[in-house]
Amino acid sequence: MQGSREAMRSFYQSHLDRQILPFWLQRSHDEQYGGFYTCFDNLGERLVSTDKYVWSQGRLIWVWSKLAANRPAERPQYLRLARSGVDFVCKHGILENGHCTFVVSREGRPKEAEPGQGYEPSTYVDCFVVMGLAEYAKAAGSQRILESAVSLYQSILTRMEEDRFRSEPYPLPAGCQSHGMNMIGLNTGQILADACASLDDSNLDWIESSTSGFVDRILGRFLQDGLVLEILGPNGQPLHSVLSRYVNPGHVLEDMWFILQYSRRTGNARLAAEVGEVIKRTFELGWDPEYGGLYQFIGVDGRRPSLTAQDDPADPMIRKLLENWDMKLWWPHAESLYTLLLAHDQTGDRQLLKLYERLAEYTFSVFPNPDPDVKEWVQIRDRQGRPQTKVVALPVKDPFHISRSLLMILDLLGEERNSCADP
Repeated sequence: MQGSREAMRSFYQSHLDRQILPFWLQRSHDEQYGGFYTCFDNLGERLVSTDKYVWSQGRLIWVWSKLAANRPAERPQYLRLARSGVDFVCKHGILENGHCTFVVSREGRPKEAEPGQGYEPSTYVDCFVVMGLAEYAKAAGSQRILESAVSLYQSILTRMEEDRFRSEPYPLPAGCQSHGMNMIGLNTGQILADACASLDDSNLDWIESSTSGFVDRILGRFLQDGLVLEILGPNGQPLHSVLSRYVNPGHVLEDMWFILQYSRRTGNARLAAEVGEVIKRTFELGWDPEYGGLYQFIGVDGRRPSLTAQDDPADPMIRKLLENWDMKLWWPHAESLYTLLLAHDQTGDRQLLKLYERLAEYTFSVFPNPDPDVKEWVQIRDRQGRPQTKVVALPVKDPFHISRSLLMILDLLGEERNSCADP
């Protein structure tokens, strides 16, 4: 993906319109009950369940809302789709205590994903619902929906402060601190702040302040020796465990674009330069030198994550690390395309552009589904790039990461001050 800004925009616009969106426009919307189907197999050939994971409902609300805002000619279609998701989630996805349920039936009945877990095993769900509601409120100019998003965000922050943030499907040892919790808090707060700014809402100042706190914790606590660790002990210290001796390249590279957006919002060029160095080191650490692409997990020493004497190999999170470390997943590659372009745009560092070119060549040769009747991407591949039938996080075909990244790239390339498209 080299060449002029216009050529790059043309490529990404075509890929979004011809390869990605047709899948979701043709298959996702439940016209009878509202909301969206997302439980497709990895190849996108079969709908394997009509259950609706509220995590994915929030994400697809964001996608349709963003498209409604970006495409005036198609606004009614996309706003109608987004509204279907908003109505379904507000009616069926929020429990009496104000928290979001994890999964519901097609009709909207709450279900337990795992027996005994209860209906709300993951606060990440609430975060994605806030993102969807906030983006819809911004697109539709709805103060009422924005108020719902703000209220839910306040509840999330309270659960974080009181150590009641639940983290399935990424189970943590009791009391441990999570990079993922902080990065999702930052992204959620940023999207909500943008909606508040758009609607001139009085909650903007305290929401922006909360995002500053997340940035401070990520860079001041989880960034150690130039690498962002995923899990720390109760007092912020590394554990004597593999859980504090690995990097999730996708998480880090995604989070860095959240912080780059924060640096741009605050006019902090020095922060952008610091983030650029983290991006370069993380990318090179996570890159597979033999087959290409980014590992799902990698040890801080650049090797396969390995157990320490204190680790229990039966621990759910440790098992995920050991079994899936070399998988090549769609979302780190999609997110990192935007990260690298944004970082180059803000720093002018040509090494970041070279990394982008390496990643783009791999990504678009490996992930797009070659089946013309399906299209989209094959989301999960093994180290050699062969399609896999594994479940990652949720048993869904995710509607979010590719569309979001392409839309953000198109926004970036459309900015007049953009320099990364003209190396």
